Amino acid sequence: MPRPAPPADLRPIDRLLAIMARLRDREDGCPWDLEQTFATIAPYTVEEAYEVADAIERGDLGELKDELGDLLLQVVFHARMAEETGAFDFDDVARAINDKMIRRHPHVFADETYASLADQKEGWDALKAAEREAKGRPASLLDDVPLGLPGLTRAVKLSKRAAKVGFVWPTVEDVVHKLHEEVGEMLAEIEAGDLDKVRDELGDVLFVVANLARTLDVDPEDAIRSTNAKFVRRFGYVEQRLAERGKTPEQSDLAEMDALWDEAKAAERS
Repeated sequence: MPRPAPPADLRPIDRLLAIMARLRDREDGCPWDLEQTFATIAPYTVEEAYEVADAIERGDLGELKDELGDLLLQVVFHARMAEETGAFDFDDVARAINDKMIRRHPHVFADETYASLADQKEGWDALKAAEREAKGRPASLLDDVPLGLPGLTRAVKLSKRAAKVGFVWPTVEDVVHKLHEEVGEMLAEIEAGDLDKVRDELGDVLFVVANLARTLDVDPEDAIRSTNAKFVRRFGYVEQRLAERGKTPEQSDLAEMDALWDEAKAAERS
């Protein structure tokens, strides 16, 4: 027999926690929710974070509200699974971030002062390093750059850390020169037909591109999202014009579609 949903007069976060507990109930919960693990839910967590970023990019605050709710659900889901194992619960998650934010803002919650934002950033990094050491982790400059970040974002963060100790190409021109060098090495492997080495060289090209983005103070993920949107927009123009001619892309050829692509570009510039 179905049980009623948690009452609506609960605090919203308490109701959400109760809903998740109900979904994970071993006797009459949701079969799909019950079979999930940290590993199976993790991709959804990443996806929801991207959807939050997408709503922000589009300036859609109504959608942002919904997407933030979806992201909060991911936190609640992980916390519920951890509670079931006795590891921690949602309140522990909240307490941990409360303590961390107070600890990392001594200029707000204690008597620390910083002369500039740059000094504040250095203080933040020093506090993070101290936290890593307290957890017994190796005090490597790169050890807390998360593996789960998108590749280009992680490359930017890795290169930014290395730049702090002088391991960096000095100028934009140096980075561009290195990019040309890596492209040349990739082309050589393509000509040789060694696909494993092509993969490695392509990775080197992308890493240098990430370095170039960092040097120019451009977020590469923002840049590629913008280009993706531009591609979708322009290809949509090609499809529309072909439809006006009674064609589909499959019934066209590269020369015709490329000409329409140039029309789309020209229309955007005018």
